[in-house]
Amino acid sequence: MNAASQQFEITVESRQIEEAISCIFHTLLLHRSMGKFQYKEEGSFHISTLGTEDVDCDFINLTYVRLSSEELACMLQREIVHFLDLMRANDVANVGEISIEFYEKRRRNWLFGEESIPWEIWMVHVNVVKPVTEHQHCLMREMVGESLTDIVLSICRSINRPMYLPKMPVQSELSLVFDTRFSDVQPYLYQIRHKLDHLSAAPSLTSTFQKLLKGTLSL
Repeated sequence: MNAASQQFEITVESRQIEEAISCIFHTLLLHRSMGKFQYKEEGSFHISTLGTEDVDCDFINLTYVRLSSEELACMLQREIVHFLDLMRANDVANVGEISIEFYEKRRRNWLFGEESIPWEIWMVHVNVVKPVTEHQHCLMREMVGESLTDIVLSICRSINRPMYLPKMPVQSELSLVFDTRFSDVQPYLYQIRHKLDHLSAAPSLTSTFQKLLKGTLSL
């Protein structure tokens, strides 16, 4: 099975990385999660209601919506902060890529165990620039907010199109489709991957502002 994939590109300053990635990934998990399954008997279950909350960004002019699950938020934050730390620790890499991959497990025979099959991949290409003046910081705050708004709307449009989703599993196979670690939410199985690019150069600050001001930065 070929996994559906989509890629976004964002240009941010270092202090905006965590909020920008969090906005994108929380938006995806909002649409790729369900309430906890409460089984009465095999084939009969009730799905708990999901709660949501608004998040106001500190370094970006943006408010986004995420699931009100502290467990999920903490788990996701650890992954994003790890990526952020890798970028900050490497003076050479100012370009990186982080992705969230949704997958399902399929049982093979007893010898080979389970096989992980990705069915949807969302990649975010991150360019990091270094504003110098307060005016440039203010511009980045506004421009990154506008870019993320476009990305969130693009995600919503994509999610609303007909696309593959794993079949609802029976109780004994629930963990083959959903991540059951959380007490208040049940996202589809996912994993986060990331890498740094030492060979590519991020766009210059001047060119970034020129493109953003002209509305030509491709996302």
